[in-house]
Amino acid sequence: QVWQIRLDVHLLNHDGNITDAASIAGIVALCHFRRPDVSVQGEEVTVYTPEERDPVPLSIHHMPICVSFAFFHQGTYLLVDPTEREERVMDGLLVIAMNKHHEICTIQSSGVVMLVQDQILRCSKITAVKVAEVTELIQKALENDQKARKEGGKFGFAESIPNQRITTFKMESAAVDTNDVEEQAGEIIAKADPPAEVFANPVLHTPGTAQIGEGVESSWGDLEESEKEEAAEEEGDSEAAAFECEKVETEDTSTIRETKNDEPIVLSDSEEEEVVILEPQELPRKTR
Repeated sequence: QVWQIRLDVHLLNHDGNITDAASIAGIVALCHFRRPDVSVQGEEVTVYTPEERDPVPLSIHHMPICVSFAFFHQGTYLLVDPTEREERVMDGLLVIAMNKHHEICTIQSSGVVMLVQDQILRCSKITAVKVAEVTELIQKALENDQKARKEGGKFGFAESIPNQRITTFKMESAAVDTNDVEEQAGEIIAKADPPAEVFANPVLHTPGTAQIGEGVESSWGDLEESEKEEAAEEEGDSEAAAFECEKVETEDTSTIRETKNDEPIVLSDSEEEEVVILEPQELPRKTR
């Protein structure tokens, strides 16, 4: 006999990045779960109630935490933990699951951007920092829950329900006045403070490629040029080989007669019987 455990995730408030939130909620639920203690004597299995024996926790060897990265403007801008509105306009999404030992458990990429190896390594370094922070928060929450239970109090979800902490973001639907929107927006922009930093226009070396930081320039175009040069060299080598072959055939069908005192040399073709007179300086280096 074995225990069968099923984990269900119910969404109470979805404001984006549900993957990270569900992974944290799921791993915390598994760490917090306690199963009844059992004993086996021969073929007899005894399941004890919580009053008879304290429930036993699961054997959780590590806690994989998901961290999501959203890419915008063809990968020029990177954002960690995107909201629901940011997910609507993002170009691509990268999800990395890692534990506190810096072991990558899974990587999932979606969207219309392509990532190179250095960019994935950069995201993995950011993931390691975030995973360490989240793991520490989870461990503190579990310790506080255990301490509160020993003292007979309530902690976590049970405490949040009467205090209405979970439904604190709940709002009644209301009509939005869209009159004079442009004038109101202009007034807001005029009163707003200028940004602290002004970013230069991004430079995309290759469309559809995500870039984090300065990075290096893409060499894909150089590879295409080098392939064209190699093809041209191969074509030139084939033409030179054909020319050498034709030259050898011409030399085989011709006779060369040398004369004394730098006199002209007469080359007579055996088939057409044409006589060609060459000056001494025009002779080829190798004669036969």
